[in-house]
Amino acid sequence: MMPLLVSAGEPAGIGPDLCLMLAAAGELQDAVVVADAELLRARAGMLGLAADALVWQTAGQLADLPGPQADSGPRLRIWHHPLATPVLAGQLDPDNARYVLDCLDSAIDACAAGRARALVTAPVQKSVIAEAGVPFTGHTEYLAERLQVPMVVMMLVGGGLRVALATTHLPLRAVADAITGPLLDQVLTILDQDLRARFGLIRPHILVAGLNPHAGESGHLGDEELRVIIPALNRARARGLHLSGPLPADTLFTPGLLDGADAVLAMYHDQGLPVLKMHSFGGGVNVTLGLPIVRTSVDHGTALDLAGTGRCDAGSLREALALARSLSASASASAVAGAGAGVRDAGTGAT
Repeated sequence: MMPLLVSAGEPAGIGPDLCLMLAAAGELQDAVVVADAELLRARAGMLGLAADALVWQTAGQLADLPGPQADSGPRLRIWHHPLATPVLAGQLDPDNARYVLDCLDSAIDACAAGRARALVTAPVQKSVIAEAGVPFTGHTEYLAERLQVPMVVMMLVGGGLRVALATTHLPLRAVADAITGPLLDQVLTILDQDLRARFGLIRPHILVAGLNPHAGESGHLGDEELRVIIPALNRARARGLHLSGPLPADTLFTPGLLDGADAVLAMYHDQGLPVLKMHSFGGGVNVTLGLPIVRTSVDHGTALDLAGTGRCDAGSLREALALARSLSASASASAVAGAGAGVRDAGTGAT
């Protein structure tokens, strides 16, 4: 089968460590790590791990690999991209920002060209990329621009929840202005379509949070629900979407409401993600919806203080790989069948 690609992310962070830990456990048989080979060998030495590796240097060498359980023992396959300057674990260097983006660009392009079946990303450090003079607000926005997709949706999966976001990395004071009818029209359409096509849900039920406390309380605590959110939900229902809301965010994540729901749409980053991370921290997965490729990621940052120590937890990357395998298989099945079909609980983290 075509390989999964794993971009190792910020070289001074824990991304290389996580890749090495999973490779040593025999969990990357169907994957290729996009990174500097010498970086991985040096980090493996710090971690006390064997680092024998086949170094692949061009996308043209990506070939079919065995399935994840088809061969035994540790296996580390690397698509080598050279660092600009040597790395010390835990110490950021803007000189390597271009290296981080080169790895990401190669992996994105290979997936888009059909030479890999999914992309799994380890964390990057947005601040050091910005220091290098490259505007960068995050993986999600970068993927959309690279693949020339006008709109994508961030969704996190874990702890029995799927939580999508109407807005992502915005200051809180900017959120209300960003919540518009056209935005919600697009976000709801993408969320519904990918829950069907990627997760195999026949008619997904989506709970939609209000923006204001008590979902605006009939306009007394803010009128965005009346002016923007409710009209957008009504338009979506007219298109056949199964929606509940807008619901007060402080009671939305309760068993009575979550039972029978397939996903939650939160209006902003810190409205929905604290609840999900409470239930799944260290094992959550970030999924980018609306892309022509499958992309999953860890739900944590670079953890510079843990790089090279062997104390980091590979659980989130393990789950991101598992979900990428599931979603890419669903995408392939849909392409063959000509339509997204499947069972209600397809994919990791079904509610």
